[in-house]
Amino acid sequence: MSNLPDNLKYAKSHEWSKIEDDNIVRIGITDFAQEELGDLVYIELPEVGKQYKAGEQCAVVESVKTASDLFSPVTGTVTAINEAIIDSPEQVNDEPYNTWLFCVKADNLDELDELMDATAYQTMIEE
Repeated sequence: MSNLPDNLKYAKSHEWSKIEDDNIVRIGITDFAQEELGDLVYIELPEVGKQYKAGEQCAVVESVKTASDLFSPVTGTVTAINEAIIDSPEQVNDEPYNTWLFCVKADNLDELDELMDATAYQTMIEE
């Protein structure tokens, strides 16, 4: 397993979250998730402007093996989607921690305290 970036927070559902300026949370999927899924062939991203609650299903990634739901790590409004990956979902396989999927402007960043740090996530995926 690759080294997990320490500056990210991790969900049990294998999304990573990165806090940016102005309560923006950038979200992608972990290296473990893309390994398990295999080659990604399609990504359904959330609609910009749509609001989600923390833990609510908001996107889907499809691979040659299966489809998997993605969940918002925080309550807030989608502010951006990575349109480049719509035509090139394999970017997520190539660089999962450098390829974000969407951004949410969080209503409350404290919700990220529910997520794991790199050490806790590493422990979870090794079990």
